Amino acid sequence: MNDGSFDMEQHHPRIGSGAVGCYYGGRLAQHGSEVHFLLRSDYEHVKEHGLKIFSHLGDFDLPQVNGHRSTVEIGPCDLVIVAMKATANEALLELLPPLLKNDTMILTLQNGLGSDDFLAQHFGTESVLGGLCFVCINRIAPGVIHHIAQGQIALGEHSGAPQARTLAVAAEFRRCGIECKVESSLIAARWKKLVWNIPFNGLSIVAGGKDTAAILADAVLEQRVRDLMREIIDTAGRLGHAIPLTLIDDMIERTRTMTAYKPCSLIDFLAGSEVELEAIWGEPVRRAKAAGIAMRQVERLYEELKERIAGR
Repeated sequence: MNDGSFDMEQHHPRIGSGAVGCYYGGRLAQHGSEVHFLLRSDYEHVKEHGLKIFSHLGDFDLPQVNGHRSTVEIGPCDLVIVAMKATANEALLELLPPLLKNDTMILTLQNGLGSDDFLAQHFGTESVLGGLCFVCINRIAPGVIHHIAQGQIALGEHSGAPQARTLAVAAEFRRCGIECKVESSLIAARWKKLVWNIPFNGLSIVAGGKDTAAILADAVLEQRVRDLMREIIDTAGRLGHAIPLTLIDDMIERTRTMTAYKPCSLIDFLAGSEVELEAIWGEPVRRAKAAGIAMRQVERLYEELKERIAGR
């Protein structure tokens, strides 16, 4: 499989392989898949030294990496993995065409709602798959990735039920040591991930830079996490995406095992980078309103985040 892998670097305004792209692309390359990475600020370092992954599942190095400065250099791929911040999606209109052929699959591993719709609008729904990464991961130096916890991908088709290709991509991930499950409904899976992303990414910023351990050590903040989660689950259910309330306790207990983890939105905020405000908080509120549902807790957090970001 010829993969193109790229995401938005957390400390650089241009597009290139950062934490998510390097980790999942690195796993595929570690197990023999042909993977090509779009690199920018890390290009010289990675070409000379390769990639180094520190992982709770076992560290590994990739001394030789297929690194490129542009998607034109990479050329057509079987599978393109997109993990850049949703705030930069317009750049995909220029980045993706050199990577595409008739049967290229575009897999977006982006947060929130709307990214797979954007890709389907411009490149055709038949080309688009979506995935959700349940992973704690940071880029800690050029060419160095720290995989802290978890790592599962939930995978689905943008439109319709899973196909043979969906199962084949999931099987390839599993062959390469990545836990992967296929979802019957991608949009339901996206709402399920928002149950974690909305409270923890948001409160980490509005509470003054608190990591997940600090949030759960504060009884008031933990209650707010629970209230937000309940509202998201209720809204998803009213939109036709049933999520069990037992997920609240499950997610909170899993989060306790992460210790002092800084969510990606907090890292972006502290670095002065764009926060995925609309994809994670704005779009769910808008979709709920369009259906006549008020998400008061989430909307309050959304407004607080807008104030914090504007005041940086």
